[in-house]
Amino acid sequence: MSANVDLNNRPDYDKVLQDIADYVLTYRITSQEALNTARNCLMDTLGCGLLALRFPECTKHLGPIVEGTVVPFGARVPGTSYRLDPVKAAWDIGCIVRWLDYNDTWLAAEWGHPSDNLGGILAVADHLSQKRVANGETPLTVRAVLEAMIMAHEIQGVIALENSFNRVGLDHVLLVKVASTAVCAKLMGADREQLLAALSHAFVDGQALRTYRHAPNAGSRKSWAAGDASSRGVRLADIALRGEMGIPGVLTAPQWGFYDVLFSHTNKDLALKPEGQRQFSLSQPYGTYVMENVLFKISFPAEFHAQTACEAAVTLHPQVKDRLHEIDKIVITTHESAIRIISKQGQLANAADRDHCIQYMTAVPLAFGNLVAEQYEDDFHAAHPIIDELREKMVIVEEPRYTREYLEADKRSIANAIQVFFKDGSHTEQVVVEYPIGHRRRRAEGIPLLEDKFKANLATRFVGQRCKQIFELCKDQAKLEATPVHVFVDLLVI
Repeated sequence: MSANVDLNNRPDYDKVLQDIADYVLTYRITSQEALNTARNCLMDTLGCGLLALRFPECTKHLGPIVEGTVVPFGARVPGTSYRLDPVKAAWDIGCIVRWLDYNDTWLAAEWGHPSDNLGGILAVADHLSQKRVANGETPLTVRAVLEAMIMAHEIQGVIALENSFNRVGLDHVLLVKVASTAVCAKLMGADREQLLAALSHAFVDGQALRTYRHAPNAGSRKSWAAGDASSRGVRLADIALRGEMGIPGVLTAPQWGFYDVLFSHTNKDLALKPEGQRQFSLSQPYGTYVMENVLFKISFPAEFHAQTACEAAVTLHPQVKDRLHEIDKIVITTHESAIRIISKQGQLANAADRDHCIQYMTAVPLAFGNLVAEQYEDDFHAAHPIIDELREKMVIVEEPRYTREYLEADKRSIANAIQVFFKDGSHTEQVVVEYPIGHRRRRAEGIPLLEDKFKANLATRFVGQRCKQIFELCKDQAKLEATPVHVFVDLLVI
């Protein structure tokens, strides 16, 4: 062991932690585009959560750990009557938001779903707003929620730009935990030392493996893992605000730090520092970039690398729907990340396995003209053997340009192309979709459809008058921002 490991000179906090803390505590959000996008993101995220309440496999996880628990100023879970402590409420909100794989996405060297952080943000803000009113103080407003969302998106997304956690087997929910810890600690009133301590505990925690996202072990944990991470962020923020000391060298400590233990030697994507330790590469300062460029899942509840494949398949459906048994081959031309993450052959064990299979997500809209959450369920799959027949005829091809432009900052495409070949030698045209409808380049086209999605999701849980009231408030940027958080959440509970 190096003698340096034994030196007991306590270091200053790692610069990565200091940069996050200073951003959260001092940055002032002035971008109207970011605030407007955050408003749309709030609508979409809540709607995804409401839709998930239709699925018993999701709702079985919700509610207090101890039945009958009464929590003063308890945080509410939208679409339910639960009032929970903020830690469990964050878990539940994060669970319903992520369950159907329908909320926003960020794709870079690492990927993820930054709106997963709403679990912690909304739970903490609702609890604090109620508590403040009871104490005769000014409540938090939805503007604080939007700002926290922008900052959580930025922390998760900027770290993800050039740092691949999946290549060392770690799940992207690590970044949800870090981002939720930071913004929830700020909402709770943390000073700089407390915020740094909370962040250090987020990194020193055990980190989730990606095992549950990949064949042959894909399963429903991937639908609640982010809620678990956001909830943990709330808990760590609370621990730090109680005065718990931090771990200043959590990232860089030789042998025992995050870099050496979990990140370094096999992660060839990262720059090797002079001292031989691979560390995070951060290419830009924190601002509002991620929220402004976030990807919305508007048309399909599907893993984002397959969104454009689904869109292409819907386009081809009229040409193939009456000739499904005449198909000889289906060629899916795609990018490397899609191949690595969601290309699967063989039996698919459950709904979570199917919604991370590009072949399944292409076969369904080819055959049926659409893709909805219910079409991942066991009974639908069993009733339609044509899906697996089409999967067996699929060939996956990587297009180097798609792979390259997926990572280029001025493009960030998520391209897929589908072409169907028939046994008689004829074929369809190749349908190429490079940018999904939820991409920033298609905002004008996408936002009206996002609003329609939100209205449809509201209608799964509320009567018409309540749906109208919620939607009209969410459409009015100024009025929404000025609304106290607890008043806003009042509209969302049963």
